[in-house]
Amino acid sequence: MQSKKRAEHEDAFVLHTYPYKETSLIVEAFARRFGRVALLARGARRPRSAMRGVLLSFQSLRLSWSASAELGNLAAAEWSGALRPLRGRGLMCGFYLNELLLRLLPRDDPHEALFDFYSESLHHLAGSSNYAPILRSFEKRMLAELGYAPLLAHDAASRPIDPAARYVYEPERGPILLTNSIFKHSSVSGQTLLDVAADDYGRAETREEARALMRALIAERLHGQELHTRAVLKDLSEL
Repeated sequence: MQSKKRAEHEDAFVLHTYPYKETSLIVEAFARRFGRVALLARGARRPRSAMRGVLLSFQSLRLSWSASAELGNLAAAEWSGALRPLRGRGLMCGFYLNELLLRLLPRDDPHEALFDFYSESLHHLAGSSNYAPILRSFEKRMLAELGYAPLLAHDAASRPIDPAARYVYEPERGPILLTNSIFKHSSVSGQTLLDVAADDYGRAETREEARALMRALIAERLHGQELHTRAVLKDLSEL
């Protein structure tokens, strides 16, 4: 018989919930020490449930659960310090980060550094109207955590990036020096690669090219799946 794993008062965020039967919820959560976990919150939709109104996205929580299979049983959920609420475009950016985690992060694969960076990113989204740098930094960090760190300081031939040159970025190899102008429309400047490496998005060209670069790298990992947040909010393409 498989023994049950128990978790008590674990730092976590809710990524997504959906109804289960008449009164319950399935909760997709991101826990600091456990990674992405799926939990059954029995009766959480009942009016008098202690969990009702607590299982919200973008709030720091402590969750307790037991699990002997892929779907665990959520025993308790409580607040763990208030975060400033996300609004407007910042809210949609938060949903975008959640969808990245849901689509790309394997279940039961802890990423404590990524959890902390996610928490910081939510804080920045709540306190800023300049969302693009926050998203680019999170995308880059998540790819690195999953073992797909973008090659930014050197090209595919291990030569230092020339800020004055242009490169074609192949996801499986890295930047390749542009030698044929026919590919110029899909190329990226060396300065942009160095800026992304330094999380410096002050240049308009860097912001535009970094968005296209990260979108291509993430698409490679999604294997053709479309992100719903991009489909729902078309102008998120600007970010």
